[in-house]
Order: sequence, then structure tokens, then C-alpha cells
Amino acid sequence: MLVIVLENAPPRLRGRLGVWLLEVRAGVYVGDFSRRVREMIWGQIEAGLEEGNAVMVWTSNNESGFDFLTLGANRRMPVDLDGLRLVEFLPPPKPDAAL
Repeated sequence: MLVIVLENAPPRLRGRLGVWLLEVRAGVYVGDFSRRVREMIWGQIEAGLEEGNAVMVWTSNNESGFDFLTLGANRRMPVDLDGLRLVEFLPPPKPDAAL
């Protein structure tokens, strides 16, 4: 199983992903592909994401049963804890100081 979630992605990238994957909600794509196709799809995301952000999750033979990649600015950052991939939340951005 492969799941991709896009935020603030250009329409041309969303349309390109729609060729290979089923868009079950706005910006949420699912499918079932080999590692080679998954890497090709991720390359398309890297090339076309611009200012957006993305996460790709797929089934894997490890302790958690899945693995993931992220791209773009987001408060959720992947961290490795003794071989287990977790997600760390960064603090919210501070509002600009008034002049």
C-alpha cells in the first residue's frame, strides 16, 4: 500500500499523481506499486512540489510495518529513535513583532 498526502501543491502535480494513484480526498492519493514505481512517483513529487509539502507512506518489512518520506516545510519532522521512525512536532512559528 502506498499513501501520499500533498498540501499546497500545484494543480499540474496533483493531476500527474492522478494518472497513477486514486485521489480519495483532496490531496490524498492511494495505490499499490513496486519500489521502482514508488521511487519514480517520488521523483515527480520532488520535481513539481514547489512551495508545498508532501509525505509518502508505504508498507515495509520493519518493526512498525511502514516507512515514510517527507518533503517541504512542515511542523512535523521525522526522527530516528534506535531504528524506529517517529514524528517530532516543532513549535508553532512566532508571530512577527509589531513595529
